[in-house]
Amino acid sequence: MGTVGVGGPTDVAGRIFAKETGTTFQIVPYRGGAPLAEDLLGGHIDFDVGQAASTLTYVQSGELKAYAVLQPKRWWAAPNVPTLDELGFHDIDASSGTASGCRRAPPKDAVTKLNAAIRTALADPAIQERFKKIGQEIWPVEYQTPEALAAKQKTEIARWTPVIKESGIKAE
Repeated sequence: MGTVGVGGPTDVAGRIFAKETGTTFQIVPYRGGAPLAEDLLGGHIDFDVGQAASTLTYVQSGELKAYAVLQPKRWWAAPNVPTLDELGFHDIDASSGTASGCRRAPPKDAVTKLNAAIRTALADPAIQERFKKIGQEIWPVEYQTPEALAAKQKTEIARWTPVIKESGIKAE
């Protein structure tokens, strides 16, 4: 399985997939999505747990086949691809998102202004269309706050930490 970096989202998702399905495979870390895609398309690795931005064009062109999505619901960009839950593999959710962050304890007014600017940008139809073209979903407005992000991060840390520890992944 090709992965973009040891300990990254696709690496950990692949490890969760292996554990939950009772499979084993060699993990081959890459230094980016482009080299991974090149080796996947060239047949040098068997599969990857890819992110939408790295794989969508290949799936749409038919160069790669998507077998399942690792999130609770089907992906709007590939509605014919089942979820792992639909295939009988439960408790595998590797959906992810993108967030903005800054240093610890920034001034609250700066966070408020930055959040307002980001929310305004994300409401722009041209920005939404751009995200859609690369297979990304914009979080619903109610999740676009610092408080919602903090709650999401807390949940994700609790979910992913045991897998990371069990796998022996160490920060380098």
